[in-house]
Amino acid sequence: MERIVKIGIIGCGGIANSKHMPALKKMDDVQMVAFCDIVEERAKKAAEEFGVEGAKYYTDYKELLKDESIEVVHVCTPNREHSFITVDALEAGKHVMCEKPMAINTEEAQKMLDAAKRTGKLLTIGYQNRFRPDSQYLKKACDAGELGEIYYGKAHAIRRRAVPTWGVFLNEYEQGGGPLIDIGTHALDLTLWMMNNYEPKMVVGSVYKKLGKQTDTGNAWGDWDPDKFTVEDSAFGYIVMKNGATIVLESSWALNTLDVDEAKTSLCGTLAGADMKGGVRINKVKYGKQVVEEPALDGKGVAFFDASNAPKPNEVEARLWIDAVKNGGEVVVKPEQAIVVTRILEAIYESAKTGKAVYFD
Repeated sequence: MERIVKIGIIGCGGIANSKHMPALKKMDDVQMVAFCDIVEERAKKAAEEFGVEGAKYYTDYKELLKDESIEVVHVCTPNREHSFITVDALEAGKHVMCEKPMAINTEEAQKMLDAAKRTGKLLTIGYQNRFRPDSQYLKKACDAGELGEIYYGKAHAIRRRAVPTWGVFLNEYEQGGGPLIDIGTHALDLTLWMMNNYEPKMVVGSVYKKLGKQTDTGNAWGDWDPDKFTVEDSAFGYIVMKNGATIVLESSWALNTLDVDEAKTSLCGTLAGADMKGGVRINKVKYGKQVVEEPALDGKGVAFFDASNAPKPNEVEARLWIDAVKNGGEVVVKPEQAIVVTRILEAIYESAKTGKAVYFD
């Protein structure tokens, strides 16, 4: 008989409802048995929609953690709460998937990493963009050495006017920042992962609060409240790695530009370059000519095949995560990788604040 993994959800807001719970609901070998949110009605609604019959709901996450039948916890709270809830869950003997970013700063992230090592429980961070078809293809090309030595990368997280106005996205205290920590984190994770380079040497950053006080915003999700917009609207980083490689990180929720791209990377190597414009494009020289290769990732042109039925990135993420829990395998997104993302993001904010470069040991 197949082992059923019992899961508790802490935080029943947007990311839990749009990403985590729908993916877990599709899986036959998991059961969501408990839900927690500071708003009781949200926890109750999640239990009714996604939980097994008799699923419990709480407003205090520590009550959920007392349930010894729960093997896995998904932490889907505002960023400020990631660290202490994850540490408590690990100490309670649970494996933890924590939504990105790992934490609001390196100190908090280190507590999570230390707790995972101390308890021997699995910890992973929700960077689901690694599981997109284009990301998977490009990662294979990078690992196979097709690009050669990758010495320059760009991490793209640019929106023109798409500021999330709900929840606590605009609250610097709860989130630790704006687009840099929200979507810049995905782009940086992809870039570091493709380059397989987690040793930063120096970071210089610029953070801007230029558009938040505007009222006629043209925002995709309706006008934001200028009084609540306390985070940056754009942020940029220049990162030099210990091996000399360079990464430029660009992020914005609101920026007057038409050059938009989100959760994408561009890479330049000694043998080839690559970007994720409309899929994957690999540029190189072949038989003395400049060529561009564009692999067919969508299955178009194949009779009786509908690529829309293929698993979504969050579903692939969930499947591999539960497989690791059941089989004692390695997680794809390692906390040792995710903490480097947090270190760099924190350094960009620090550099912008002080006007000086941040150097790592």
